[in-house]
Amino acid sequence: MVKPSSDIHRAASRVLDILERLAASGETTTLAVLSAEMDIPKSSLLPLLRTLVARKWVEQPRPASYRLAPHRLPSGSRPAARPELPAVARPFLARLTAETGESSFLGVLPPLDDAVVYIDKVESPRRIRYSAELGERRPLHCTAVGMAVFAFLPAPLRTRLLRRVKLAPFTAHTSTDRALLARRLSQVARAGVAVTIEEFVEGAGAIAAPVYDDAGMVTAACALAGPTERMRASRDRYIEAVKASALAISGALGWAPDGEGLMHAPADRARRERP
Repeated sequence: MVKPSSDIHRAASRVLDILERLAASGETTTLAVLSAEMDIPKSSLLPLLRTLVARKWVEQPRPASYRLAPHRLPSGSRPAARPELPAVARPFLARLTAETGESSFLGVLPPLDDAVVYIDKVESPRRIRYSAELGERRPLHCTAVGMAVFAFLPAPLRTRLLRRVKLAPFTAHTSTDRALLARRLSQVARAGVAVTIEEFVEGAGAIAAPVYDDAGMVTAACALAGPTERMRASRDRYIEAVKASALAISGALGWAPDGEGLMHAPADRARRERP
């Protein structure tokens, strides 16, 4: 984002920053995420977004969610008939919650960021449940959704993130050992699923698996979260349910697996084939 100098109009500069950010990602994002990424207060950002929506530069598929209008994307940067990720994933999240009774989430790692962001959710109908707001950020090192994306990134990006990510302690169970995190990510890659218990929030656990796009690159993570006791008691069943949901979402995005149940295969294949 360009820092405005004395001869640059601040509001005009912010409008261009918004358009450039939306064009670079090509995805739907939320007001909260844009505010955090651009370091602009929501109260200042919202009127600009409303104006861009009214002038048809930006679309608003859901409340507080924004994307650049397809006809405004620069030539060559428009996704080739790429389905809208939350819309594609929503039926599978709903089914996952219906089958398990726990809250399900879809998280992504925005470009140039070191935290995952929730972009969709289906909350548990139970009175005691895990809840989070769309647009909330989650650390990579101690959440299932974070590690499920982290472990399957292309090797160079994963290595860079591993060096720079802040290993802040959130609970007594949070590991802040970088070497241990590297070994943990390798375990997640082999298992095809990440499981955390009270590493980010006391009394809660989560399970997550990677979601791939049609090129075989990790694009999101499908997660299930709930109270510790329930997550521990149904761990094996929940793991299979989450992996199946992530597999189904990936298939709906156009991904075809190399092997039955090998959720880590696409990331490995992509790393081998990238020049």
